[in-house]
Amino acid sequence: MTRLPSHFYAMVDPAGGHDPVSLAETLLDAGARIMQLRLKDTPGRDFLAAARAIAEMCRKRGATFIVNDRVDIAILAEAHGVHLGQTDLPLEAARRIAGPNKMIGISTHNVEQARAAEDGGADYIGFGPMYPGGLRNNAAGMGLDNLRAIRAAVKIPIVAIGGITEARIPEILAAGADAVAIITDVVTAPDIPAKVRSILAI
Repeated sequence: MTRLPSHFYAMVDPAGGHDPVSLAETLLDAGARIMQLRLKDTPGRDFLAAARAIAEMCRKRGATFIVNDRVDIAILAEAHGVHLGQTDLPLEAARRIAGPNKMIGISTHNVEQARAAEDGGADYIGFGPMYPGGLRNNAAGMGLDNLRAIRAAVKIPIVAIGGITEARIPEILAAGADAVAIITDVVTAPDIPAKVRSILAI
């Protein structure tokens, strides 16, 4: 069974206007132990260059590195794993390419998807959006009751995502999530290292 190295699942996303590689370095220096590189609108060549640089930093610090969406980039950058949404490559296909040793996380939005991910051999699942707002400006959130239902349905680790702020972390962990993925509340913080350290202290 996969264990996540931390309750803070760091997200390297350009939403705050930061260069991905320097943001990754800031997050790692502040103590992040698992991070995902999420570059939705970046050309493949630039995505790979950033992934290779961040993978190297993560290796040196013993942190886990996950690439969003792109199995090919995860392999080429020698990342630890890949995170896939419901419309990306199916889990079984991704596993065939990535092999048995890469972590594969799957975004899920209900119990049925969570069970399918676990049955299909996912190492962990993402679940959300937890709350309204967030980077995608979600109209509604799944909330804690739905998270509890997911926890009851699967044994693999759950990473909660979507509209999560530092203040909400305790209730999310109490409802059964193993970790929280936070973009906006971290990348827009006036002092990112202080924000990360504060989250890690929870």
